[in-house]
Amino acid sequence: MPAVSEFRASEAATPRHDWTRSEVEALLDLPFPELLFRAAGVHRLNFDPAEVQVSTLLSVKTGGCPEDCAYCPQAQRYDTGVDAQKLMETEAVMEKARAAKAAGASRFCMGAAWRSPKDRDIPKVAAMIAGVKSLGLETCATLGMLTGSQAQALKDAGLDYYNHNIDTDPEHYGSIIRTRELQDRFDTLEHVRDAGLKTCCGGIVGMGETRRQRAGFLQTLATMPAHPDSVPINRLVQVEGTPLHGTAELDPFEFVRTIAVARILMPKSMVRLSAGREQMSDELQALCFSAGANSIFHGEKLLTTGNPDVAHDQALFDRLGLRAMQVTVDAEGHDHGGTVHADIVDQPGRCVA
Repeated sequence: MPAVSEFRASEAATPRHDWTRSEVEALLDLPFPELLFRAAGVHRLNFDPAEVQVSTLLSVKTGGCPEDCAYCPQAQRYDTGVDAQKLMETEAVMEKARAAKAAGASRFCMGAAWRSPKDRDIPKVAAMIAGVKSLGLETCATLGMLTGSQAQALKDAGLDYYNHNIDTDPEHYGSIIRTRELQDRFDTLEHVRDAGLKTCCGGIVGMGETRRQRAGFLQTLATMPAHPDSVPINRLVQVEGTPLHGTAELDPFEFVRTIAVARILMPKSMVRLSAGREQMSDELQALCFSAGANSIFHGEKLLTTGNPDVAHDQALFDRLGLRAMQVTVDAEGHDHGGTVHADIVDQPGRCVA
């Protein structure tokens, strides 16, 4: 491992795409104070450490998914109490988006429990995207696998980000999902990049993987053709009825280590605390922010699982001296140069985005 000063100067200034698994494992193995020190240094060189980007996620089509993701309560094959619902109407989505903006969100994400949308679904989603964009919010969608033409249609409607997670280490993937290959995920991400959309790509930790496999998960993200613009790190929310219910809970410090290494490997990406925040103490969240997390989901629910409410988040921000990142969006076009990613040239799968 290079010295701290050398590491901060080189890795933070020029992001790498050639990380090896052994290098990532070595970072995860660092003494905890040293790892947080390095991650915080990288974070400060690329972001204001007192700012956190705030997003809201809405499930616009819930349940009934034909896939077998072992963590997902929306899979129709598992008895989790989640009933399948039709795609929401555009005006109902707009009402939620207005409320999200009033609560301080700068990005609005729309999730649909599809394996992949049908072409006939795209105009309906496009109308939602255009409506949300007109409010001055950044737009994000997670709809499952996309074709190239579908990705382009969403881009034309004003979509900014597309979420499609790799979920876990390639070695562990087959233990979690069997109805879709990992290559299918890479193909969708390629379509998204080719359409000029920003990518939101991460996964879930605490699904019974080893530290070596967590290293493989992070290495896979950091060696993509372009680092994801947003990297959601989800902590498994165990839902009764899913195969992963009863899995041994991930050590909280191991979760912070994952956040810190994601920050070091992908210095210019937003690293988001996603699912699992409802089960996190304020102290654990504070450690994650210190380790380089600078994005959260705001609101009471993430798709079908709970999330800390807006008032609690604001109180935590006040206690920590944090503030919501301000984002300027050009509602007429797609050139929103004032967004938090203006300096990035190159940003559960459907878990929580």
